[in-house]
Amino acid sequence: MKNLLICLITAAVLFLPSCSTKEQDGFDPSSELDQAAGQLMKSLEWLGDTILYPRNMEDGSVHMVPSSDWTSGFFPGMLWMIYEHNGDQSFKEAAHRFTMNLEQEKFNGGTHDLGFMLYCSFGNGLRLTGNSEYRDILIQGAETLITRFNPMIGAIKSWKTKPGVWQYPVIIDNMMNLELLFWASKETGDPKFYNIAVTHAETTIKSHFRPDNSSYHVISFDTITGEIEKKNTHQGYDHESAWSRGQAWGLYGFTMTYRETGDEKFLDQAKSIAEFILRHPNLPEDKVPYWDYDAPGQPDIPRDASAAAIASSALYELSGYCEDGLEKQTYLDAADHILASLASGYKLGGDHEFPFLLDHSTGIKPENKEVDIPIIYADYYFLEAVLRNKGLYSNK
Repeated sequence: MKNLLICLITAAVLFLPSCSTKEQDGFDPSSELDQAAGQLMKSLEWLGDTILYPRNMEDGSVHMVPSSDWTSGFFPGMLWMIYEHNGDQSFKEAAHRFTMNLEQEKFNGGTHDLGFMLYCSFGNGLRLTGNSEYRDILIQGAETLITRFNPMIGAIKSWKTKPGVWQYPVIIDNMMNLELLFWASKETGDPKFYNIAVTHAETTIKSHFRPDNSSYHVISFDTITGEIEKKNTHQGYDHESAWSRGQAWGLYGFTMTYRETGDEKFLDQAKSIAEFILRHPNLPEDKVPYWDYDAPGQPDIPRDASAAAIASSALYELSGYCEDGLEKQTYLDAADHILASLASGYKLGGDHEFPFLLDHSTGIKPENKEVDIPIIYADYYFLEAVLRNKGLYSNK
């Protein structure tokens, strides 16, 4: 019954047309996807037969990374989404090649980001092709991921222990990697994956959130007692500030967790995060946030298009779980607004061959890394949001 409910909810959100009759103010998802396809086709020629993956671009130079980088799954995922849109076999072939180059990461127990690395690549590939080889790789990846789970703490460890800084760090981003575990539980029938994912999500609710429903970035747990020893916002302005991408990860992660469990507490958490984001007095008019909602110097500080793209995609899904019509429309309108803003004001300008679509994302501002530049995960979630928009407003 639970699996049937999950299937029905997912179909309702991602594939059925919206009950909204709102005009999209000139935004054309098919045109956006066609433009992205053209850009990525040029980039495939430029990339050639590399076994590396594009991560970001600064001053006209593309930073390529190996398969072990946490961002490696996003580019093949983008290729799969373009194949989903247009059925072009050349995209399918390229997606398969870049995806299979990630296979060795199924044994990489040194990272918590196997969901990003494997589910965005092999997961999309399996969804679109049914390739059983992808399935086996994903299951092994899930087995590897759960080796990082500590049952006393109730969470999957994110980063390495850093003496004097944190013992057992768990970051809000880690909510995104749970989707791989939920899938593995359904696919194998083994509840261990599901139970670990749910426990991690429950621990995150209890540990990461402030009374205003904003989240810390990093919570460190004491490895002896299991209690919280430190609350940090490592990539934000300060430890008590609201780092914008962290809020988006939480919104997306708890929306997905509700989809997979049907547990209302996860839906309530997602809605609370959405309320924090959409009602924040420092959210710009175009709804593309500053890199941190509390950072000084606004409006003359960097934005984070990646946070906006993640939030837009999440809001489309969250809207499908709302019984209240006004609430549903609020989320749809916000998702539409963000997506239109990204498409009209954050595209990477000029004629170029590089594998990026959006500009103005910010990675780690406190360390002056990846500030106000194209970053690959912004493009991935932008394409996902465009596909969700297309599914909601089309007649399919």
